[in-house]
Amino acid sequence: MNRRDHLKTMLAGLVASIGFIPEANAEKTKQATPVKMPVLFVGHGSPMNAISDNPYTRHLQKLGKQLPTPHAIVVISAHWVRNDTRVMISAKPETIHDFGGFPQALFDMQYPAPGSPALGKQIQQLMAPVNVIGDAKWGLDHGAWTVLHHLYPKANIPVIQLSMNANLTLVQHMQVGAALQTLRQQGVLILGSGNIVHNIPMAQDRMASKPFEWAAAFDELTKEGLLHRNLGQLLATDKRQAQLWQLSHPTIEHYLPLLYTLGASNSTDKVSFPYEGFQEGAFSMRSVLFS
Repeated sequence: MNRRDHLKTMLAGLVASIGFIPEANAEKTKQATPVKMPVLFVGHGSPMNAISDNPYTRHLQKLGKQLPTPHAIVVISAHWVRNDTRVMISAKPETIHDFGGFPQALFDMQYPAPGSPALGKQIQQLMAPVNVIGDAKWGLDHGAWTVLHHLYPKANIPVIQLSMNANLTLVQHMQVGAALQTLRQQGVLILGSGNIVHNIPMAQDRMASKPFEWAAAFDELTKEGLLHRNLGQLLATDKRQAQLWQLSHPTIEHYLPLLYTLGASNSTDKVSFPYEGFQEGAFSMRSVLFS
């Protein structure tokens, strides 16, 4: 069975009327914890949020104190896209400053969280027979550490990242997220980091700029899609919305992490939005919590 065929079979239990993948087979995971972790998606926006004090960053700080303390964190970031699927297996991941033109204070920031080679290898086993490559070189990109800096400032929780395979369809990205469901029972927080609306060429100069009408419309449609478990909306099957999708995502990588968290959730999870708002008019900073 090739990789694409296997990914298709992973979604065999999808209930169309519900729109979420049922709880994964717990037999794959022997170790469990009393607390099942939620799944979290956050908009990360500009790297400047790492050193900014604003309503968005304050919500992250508050949220980090409200969530159960995870044993480990798996991040799916918009900034690690490959032509294959990779998982970090480094014990001491570097802080990657994958941006330019920002103040030196941002480049001086470090997030020295430990890695978890064991968790990386477990993910390889959960995804089998899909080939997931262990990557010892990749560190924490700014989609990960600028958010984690506010959520867990002590940087004492093991963190790894899972890459997004550029060759997959939207449905298949969600299926990969479904393979991570059992990790929640072990106290692992699955964190998607991107933006529900992300259009850099249309971004305004001021953080507090009013959102464009098309940006607000897409953000609201996505919110409704999540609340009503409408996969047609969330997987872009309505061709009448093609222009709205193109404006909101000239490239799709910032939307994809939401699909991983969608896949890692299930029909018993309550969907809530710890934060709603925009930055620079073209970046939705909405957070989504499945708990």
